[in-house]
Order: sequence, then structure tokens, then C-alpha cells
Amino acid sequence: MKLKSCSLLCILISCVSLSYGQQKLQVKISNKLAADRRAESVTIPLTSLRSLAGKPFQVTDNGKVLVQQLIDNNDDGKADELLFQVDIRGKEEKTVTIETTTAQAPPPVSATFSRLVPERIDDYAWENDLVAFRTYGPKAQQIVDEGKPGGTLSSGMDCWLKRVDYLIIDKWYKKSETGGSYHKDNGEGLDNYHVGASRGCGGIGVWVKDSLYVSKNFVSYKTIATGPIRTVFELTYAPWTANGATVKEKKRISLDAGSQLTRYEVTLESSAPLPNCTAGITLHDKAGVTSGNDSEGWFSYWEPLDDSELGTGIVAASKDVISHLDYRTPKKDLSQLYVMLKPAKNKVVYYAGFGWKKAGRFNNATDWNKYLKGFAERLGSPLEVKVVK
Repeated sequence: MKLKSCSLLCILISCVSLSYGQQKLQVKISNKLAADRRAESVTIPLTSLRSLAGKPFQVTDNGKVLVQQLIDNNDDGKADELLFQVDIRGKEEKTVTIETTTAQAPPPVSATFSRLVPERIDDYAWENDLVAFRTYGPKAQQIVDEGKPGGTLSSGMDCWLKRVDYLIIDKWYKKSETGGSYHKDNGEGLDNYHVGASRGCGGIGVWVKDSLYVSKNFVSYKTIATGPIRTVFELTYAPWTANGATVKEKKRISLDAGSQLTRYEVTLESSAPLPNCTAGITLHDKAGVTSGNDSEGWFSYWEPLDDSELGTGIVAASKDVISHLDYRTPKKDLSQLYVMLKPAKNKVVYYAGFGWKKAGRFNNATDWNKYLKGFAERLGSPLEVKVVK
């Protein structure tokens, strides 16, 4: 696999008054919502910065140098996008500056990370300063197929409940290798979230006639970016069958610093039209409460979990939502909150993630639902960005 070094919402970009040779640019950023936005990711195509003549540059907000990241989204070996984050008040228009510099800034502390984990069979794990996730690869499936212990057969998404703001993936896997366990909380958090045959937190399938058709484990991966602001990677799945149709599935998954939710861009190519792409959240033992609003595009489950409580959720553009379903059954792992989404040109985009009470940001379902509703509002009203002289 090829590994390269190196918002949250789609950003409206327009570029005006650019002239070759200019050493400084201003970026006008407008928030049309009444609500404040914190650590909101802004992306700008590097084609909009040609006047900087390819020289090193920095981004400043009222004199403060911002952490920035360049991303090669199309895998051609060249960065094509600038990413940084801003805090902006409701109805505010603010200006940040992009200017050439000779200063050598110290490397930023990364708030995002992802990698394949061959030392734990072949998990793929990802995290930011708030949340962590993993899913399962072909070797884990092979172990199950061969009837051996220790494997995992699932394309569901697992949650690692962290309550520290530093990165823990490498540390937790190392702890597991040296006799410890990430299933026990020693102050940083733990993995006590059961996936099994469910969709976990944000896995997908196709819902037809009261049945969910799903893929098995991913078969290949590609790491695109690992921080400091955003981690991006792709997972590809072996063809699978949905009610007689052959489906090819690929996910581009990304997670930004400061977000509770992972972004999923799913491509489904099929031999026959698909009625939906359904994202799911496990209801575990059905002891929690679901909430959802199709017209606003947010869906929630708040449940007791061991000695604490957990909120999980899905957010999507309301135009893409067909409906949602609180599906409960006596069958193990198959009670789930389903969100049926409408593919456009074989693609769907949605966000899924969690908030753990012990992490200190959410105390109850009301807090969690407020976060999801606010996320959906920001998704529906992206920051407006203009690059000017």
C-alpha cells in the first residue's frame, strides 16, 4: 500500500482579484448562521493561491499563526488543497491572511491520525482529539472463514471511547501487545463498544424488504493524509450481493480535529439500481432512546453503557434522507437505528460518531441531540469563503 504524508463541511469557494506575483492574500470568511462555530475547517484549492508563486506561506488570524495542512486528494503526488480551522461568531465576517514567510514554524502537534494495524491482525484505526474508531480487514475475516478463534467478520464501525485529548491508538495497541488491555479503562478510556454482526456506529448496507444486505471486511486500504488537522483514507470491499444485485463498495473516510463525527463518502456501483444506501447504528440491548428528524438530517441513540452513558449519531444532508427506522428484533446484534439515504451518481455522504458521558462533553440525550442538530445546521449552511487581494 502507498502511504503519503500529508471542513468538516463543504466550503463555498470563490476567488477574485488574483494577480501573479502577489505575496499576500486575504481570505474573507462569512458565517450566515446565528450560532458560533468553533474549530470549523476551511479548505481552499491551491489553484487559488497561485499568486504566492509556490513559496512557503503561513495563515494568520488577527496575528495568530494557524495550524495548516496541505492535502493531495487525487493521489497525483502533488498537494491540491489547503486546510486550516477558524473560530467564528454567529453572523460574523472575518478575515484571515495568507502570506509568504521565511520563518521556520515548529511542527504542530497532530490532532488526527490513522493507520493499518498489522500487529492486531489488520484493523484500520483512526482518531482525533475527541474520538477514536476502528474497522476490520481481510486477515480478520480469513481467520473466521477458516473456523479459527480470534478473527472478526464485520464491516461495522467500532468506537473506542477515549477521554483524553491526545492520540491513543498506538499506545493502546502497544498496551495490548505487552499484557495490558484496551478493554479496561485506566484513565484514558477503553473499548467496551460491541459491534458483532451489527453496523456498529455508521456501517452501511442496502435495506430491502425488512432485510439489510451488507459487505464483509474491507479487502484493501489507502492512507491519504494523517494530520495534523484531518486524516483521510480509503477502504475497498470485495463485491457483495444486495437482493440479487452485485455491489462494489468503496469508502473515503475522513475525520477532522475537534469533531465527534467521522465523514463517510461511500461509492456503490451495482449491476442493478439500488433503492437506498442505509447507514446504521447498533441499539445493543435496546435499553436506550432513539431520536431523529428527517427534515433536519440528524439521528441519535442515547444508551446506558456499563458505568456510564453513550450517545451515537448520524448526520446527513436532509435532501439525501429518504427515511429512518428504529428496527428492533430478538436476533442478536440486529436491532439498529437505520437511516436510508438516496445515492446520487452512485455516491452518498454522511457523518457518524459518538459522545461519551465520561469524556465530559455530554451529560444526557438532550446535550447529544443538540450537538447533532447543530452539526446538521452547519452542514446545511457551510462557511462562505472568498480569496481576495
